[in-house]
Amino acid sequence: MKTAEEHVRPIAPASPMKAVVVHGAGDVRVDERDRPVPGPGEVLLALEWGGICGSDIAYWKKGASGTAALTHPLVLGHEVAGRIAALGAGVTGLDVGRPVTVHPARPVGDGALPERIAGRTNLHPRVRYFGSAAFDPHTDGGFSEYRTVPADQIRPLPQGVGTEQGALAEPLAVALHAVGRVPDLRGRTVLVNGCGPIGSLVVAAARYRGAGTVLAADLAPASLKVARAMGADEIRDLTAGDTLPEDVEVVFEASGAPAALGPVLRSTARGGTLVQVGNLPGTTAPAALGDLVTREITWIGSYRFVDEIDEALRALRDGLDVTPLITHRFPLERAEEALAVAADPGSGSSKVMLRLAAGA
Repeated sequence: MKTAEEHVRPIAPASPMKAVVVHGAGDVRVDERDRPVPGPGEVLLALEWGGICGSDIAYWKKGASGTAALTHPLVLGHEVAGRIAALGAGVTGLDVGRPVTVHPARPVGDGALPERIAGRTNLHPRVRYFGSAAFDPHTDGGFSEYRTVPADQIRPLPQGVGTEQGALAEPLAVALHAVGRVPDLRGRTVLVNGCGPIGSLVVAAARYRGAGTVLAADLAPASLKVARAMGADEIRDLTAGDTLPEDVEVVFEASGAPAALGPVLRSTARGGTLVQVGNLPGTTAPAALGDLVTREITWIGSYRFVDEIDEALRALRDGLDVTPLITHRFPLERAEEALAVAADPGSGSSKVMLRLAAGA
């Protein structure tokens, strides 16, 4: 059996590495870049797995994700895991060869927030996030063979959690943050509308947090199959004539489709709670919202996560199985094909993974 150090790929001085770089709308390439060297307080990671997210697809297809637009090439990827390859000066408590994942967010500035949102770092007005063009220069992501990371953003993987699972700790943290927006789900009936990767992880997170009954609805049978495997008690295929259930206590809207808001509000019980997980368009869109008032529904937003990635790793350690989410795996060299599969509603894909190291 290999030791932890033997799992790490050899590093030659000044050696190049491969990275998945988006240069503009419709233009993604596997480029060669210089392998980075860890500075003081940094860790060099040898990346092994990365999960493709909707923002990666948006940068590839549109050259922008939301209001963040490319002004120069960007390395994609914020769902990643690998092994520590080297430690910069002053880094303690971490070992070469240790399997880890990354908390991809880093607030910019002193981190001070108003008292009403103290500690909610996901609401900091300026955050550098892996694989984001929100700043210039952009913040490169982790779809590369190596990347340096500040040591405080490293999260060691628990015993028994591999790097492929570890790469999904970030989206699981998003789901755990969403279900955490409702103080107590124990024994309650929950509906998840929209069962893409995040919606299916919300199903798993709600089950993990003790929900009594979890219902899942979507337009795609393949997505509903994944949601069922992730713990949904009942599925509703909206293209097969099924309708959303009525009088549901807690609803998670994970599709991000404005047209879904009216039906989802109608499905929410009087005095119930609707958590908006799916990103809505940044432009004006028609939506039927009358039930929000007449049914006194509490409508809550959910954005990224704070420190739920630590809970995600504990959940993985304790047996929460994210592998049903993974439908496709591609080597780094086939990144464009992987993005195309992830973006194609007819592909039957859920989470598409990139193998960033040949031996992973």
